[in-house]
Amino acid sequence: MPELPEVETMRLQLKKFLTGHVIKDIKIFSEKILSGDTKNIIGGKIKDVRRFGKVSVIDFSNGYSLITHVKLTGQYIYQGPNLTTNNYSLSSKVIGGVPGPHTLVIFDLDRGGVLYYNDVRRFGWIKIVKRQEVNDERFISKLGKDALEISLEELQNIFSKSSRAVKVVLMDQTKIGGVGNIYANDALWLSSIDPKRKANSLEEKTVEELYKAIITVLKAGLKYGGASELAFVTPDGKEGEYQNHTLAYGHDGEPCERPACRQAGVRIEKYFLGGRGTYWCPVCQK
Repeated sequence: MPELPEVETMRLQLKKFLTGHVIKDIKIFSEKILSGDTKNIIGGKIKDVRRFGKVSVIDFSNGYSLITHVKLTGQYIYQGPNLTTNNYSLSSKVIGGVPGPHTLVIFDLDRGGVLYYNDVRRFGWIKIVKRQEVNDERFISKLGKDALEISLEELQNIFSKSSRAVKVVLMDQTKIGGVGNIYANDALWLSSIDPKRKANSLEEKTVEELYKAIITVLKAGLKYGGASELAFVTPDGKEGEYQNHTLAYGHDGEPCERPACRQAGVRIEKYFLGGRGTYWCPVCQK
C-alpha cells in the first residue's frame, strides 16, 4: 500500500488543488467507505491538507476534518480549475476512469471542480470528524513518530527495546510512522543490514547508518513522486517513478549492485518475513 513518499506526494497535490475549494455536494456509491455526517462538510471551505504517517487529513474552515486512508488501491483524482495542464491524461492504473465502475465517492466542488475517490479493492476508508478529534482517531493516536521527523536518538531507543527482526520493527506504524515494505527493504540494503537481525543487536553506528538510509530512500521516493508498483497514482492522474529506482525491492534474482557483490555474481534473494516479501543480499547485508 502507499507509504510515506506516496501519501506525502498525494498530500502536496491535494493541498495545491483543493485549498480554497468549497464542497457543494457529495455522492456516495459505497456506504461502507465513508462514515460520519456529510452535512458537516458540505458548504465547508478546504483550508489545509495534513499527513499522519500513511493517513491524510483534509481540514475545513468550519472546524471539521476528513480523515482518509487509501490502503491498497484507493485513488484520489482531481479535475478542476486548479489543475492547469495542457496534456492532462489519466494513468491506465485508474481502472475504468472517472467517473467509472470503481468510483465510490464524488465530491462536487465549487467553480466546476470535482474530486473522485476510486478503489478497486474497496479497502480504503474516509471518516468525517471534528478537527479537535483528529488526534484521538484510533489509527492516528497509536502512530509512532513520523519517519521524516524522528531523531537518531529516538530510533536508537526504539530498536534497543525490541528483540524482533529489525525490518518488522521498522515497519511497525506504532513505532515509526510511514515506512512500509518498499522503503524498508531499500533502507536495509543501503545500510547493509540483514532484515532478520534482531533490532536490539544493532550497534549505535549501525543504527546511525540505517537512520541515514531511511532518510535517503524516503527523500528519493519523494523526488520520484512515489512508487506506482500497484495502484498508486497522484491526484493529477499520473504515476510515480520510484519503482524504476528501487535498490533491492523487486530485484529478486538480479545482481546485487554493490561492486564487490556484482563482480562475484551475487544475486538478490527473496523470502517472507512478517508476512511480507523481503529482498536482501545474502553476502553484504549482515
